[in-house]
Amino acid sequence: MAVLANQNAIVTGGGSGIGLACARAFAADGANVTIMGRTEEKLAAAAEALSAIESAGTIQTFAGSVSSEEDVAAAVEKAALGGSLDIAVANAGVGGLSPIMITESENWDEIMQTNLNGSFYTIKYAGQAMAKSGGGAICAISSIAGVRTHRFMGPYCVSKAGIDMLVRNSADELGVANIRVNSVCPGLVETELASGLLSTEEVYNDYIDCMPISRHGKVEDIGHAVRFLCGPESSWITGVVMSVDGGHHLRRGPNVEPFSRMLFGDDVTDGKL
Repeated sequence: MAVLANQNAIVTGGGSGIGLACARAFAADGANVTIMGRTEEKLAAAAEALSAIESAGTIQTFAGSVSSEEDVAAAVEKAALGGSLDIAVANAGVGGLSPIMITESENWDEIMQTNLNGSFYTIKYAGQAMAKSGGGAICAISSIAGVRTHRFMGPYCVSKAGIDMLVRNSADELGVANIRVNSVCPGLVETELASGLLSTEEVYNDYIDCMPISRHGKVEDIGHAVRFLCGPESSWITGVVMSVDGGHHLRRGPNVEPFSRMLFGDDVTDGKL
């Protein structure tokens, strides 16, 4: 029998990229998987691919936004087949460059609402469901940007650092209910969100220079790490913030200054307003 057979999992932002890789890893081990995302067409294509996995359990989709507490609560309820939820991955997020001195409050709020609040809603409602059914495992997707400063990406960095403290505190609180909470901090991974970083030679090369294992990541690198943290192999691991980044966290944040000069101009980049 597959290791995760009869277990129920939910992955937010599960229609593509890292979220889909996590869903694929769970399905390959026999889990029932619900993927949540904002685009129905993308979810349908992802569900079709997951259903084609021979060992997969029931595959479901939920169209909604993690920035809506009501949507997250409803998605968790749908994922808890037979009233039980075993695994939850808080993956959905947004990125973007925004120098601190010119960041609009609306932009700040949007990033926090999706990345940090969305993770909070996922942990809150998944935690409630797991507490009722005897426990489970939650994993949030953070970032190297939550570990090392990234100039001109302040709102994103703060949202990801907030996720890691949310994970630690949740792990401390939820352990009594037999719920483990961890996070994974990816480095530069080949996703749609990172396409600009991957295709800009100067920035890409700087990322690679910061990695002892000098290659960018693939979504499967993250999916396998999340699968481990949510599986029985890690039953005594909680409150861990795991960097999966080729060792990038050992060095410094990347230099994305070329993007700042292109998007915001020399004066803003040089601190001259």
